[in-house]
Amino acid sequence: MIELTLQALNAGLYLVKTKPSDSNLLRRAAYVLSAHHPKDWPDDTGSEVAFAGRSNVGKSSALNAITGQNRLARTSKTPGRTQQINFFSLDNHYRLVDLPGYGYAKVPRDLQIHWAKTVQHYFEKRSSLRGLILPIDIRRGTTTMDQQMLAWCQSQQLPVHVLLTKCDKLKRGAMTVALREVSKKLAAERGVTVQLFSATRGDGVEEARQQIMALLQTAEST
Repeated sequence: MIELTLQALNAGLYLVKTKPSDSNLLRRAAYVLSAHHPKDWPDDTGSEVAFAGRSNVGKSSALNAITGQNRLARTSKTPGRTQQINFFSLDNHYRLVDLPGYGYAKVPRDLQIHWAKTVQHYFEKRSSLRGLILPIDIRRGTTTMDQQMLAWCQSQQLPVHVLLTKCDKLKRGAMTVALREVSKKLAAERGVTVQLFSATRGDGVEEARQQIMALLQTAEST
């Protein structure tokens, strides 16, 4: 269940409470490889947290802000820029993964099908996957595809942390209303947490780092 506090809402930011962790490790993220096919993925060991989301919601910008590296993930105003699964290492044990964005109609149909099959295979077979970061444009709210992604994660008991991106585009009142609406819609989802996020202003970056580290360390605490 999503836990919202009045204090957090009044502050205009939903803060995720996690145990202290070395979030500075995320700043060490380094590109490993990009792959179209599972045979080219890194060994399925250690722990991974994946970033997935609708095209043009600020997924790559969020990844860059969280790692403190402006050019780690390629950003573009053109949706569908991420066309492969991109792997980044934090150390010998932890990785971040950038998945292709979904929902961009101008991508050729055969490529959309290929992406869908590849991502599905990744989710179903990747035993090192510990959780998903799901950026959602706060101005748009959850889409049908976002809901489908959340439902699939529920079926796999995979934790999801939602970043309501581009919150700098809204005034504080509208931002708080949007946060309440999304949180209410996702309240029945187990293992889902939500926070406000702005890659431009840096809002929520440290909270997101702590949440990612907590997900990466899940296997160590069980």
